[in-house]
Amino acid sequence: MLDLLLAGYPRSAGELARSAGVAPSTGSGHLAALERAGLVHSVSKGRHRYYSIAGTEVAAALESLARICPPTPVRSLRQSLAARELRFARTCYDHLAGTLGVAALDAWLSLRWLRVSGLTYNLAPEGQRQLGDLGVDIERARSSRRAFARPCLDWTEHRYHLAGALGAEITRAMLSRRWFRRARVGRGLLLTSAGRDGLSSLGIQQA
Repeated sequence: MLDLLLAGYPRSAGELARSAGVAPSTGSGHLAALERAGLVHSVSKGRHRYYSIAGTEVAAALESLARICPPTPVRSLRQSLAARELRFARTCYDHLAGTLGVAALDAWLSLRWLRVSGLTYNLAPEGQRQLGDLGVDIERARSSRRAFARPCLDWTEHRYHLAGALGAEITRAMLSRRWFRRARVGRGLLLTSAGRDGLSSLGIQQA
């Protein structure tokens, strides 16, 4: 259930219950409790109710919990492949995470498109030009009430990837260009051939 909620877009109560291996009534009860606590919010569409995480602060807290929780045992080839895909590329609520997320931040710091400023990052002029050419809405990121660009500790790589409003806008631009396809289950991202070329143009190592 946690993995689906962290995908960054609404999921139905039934889908969340199935992912947790519980009855729909049990899942609905847990989701109602989470909503009362302000951790998720929901919308009704027809006969179904769809749930998503209440905000970036909640997502960050859940990611922190994921780093200290025992790993889920892998008991099948299907689970092994899914875990490998999740580690390679996924959404961390609304920004790119996993091996590729870490590689992206490493590349942009090395190229000096991003510069460390205390606990956040500043976007250098060359980074603004390159990401603007990608279609990243930098002004929308700057006007957001959340942090503009900050590190987020990746729970599989144990290193930082890029979070904040800028990280979200970059991921939005990559998805709109179809550099990734969303996995059918969970929050994994599948790299496309266009994505391989696009990431290379941004200096990101994909090995």
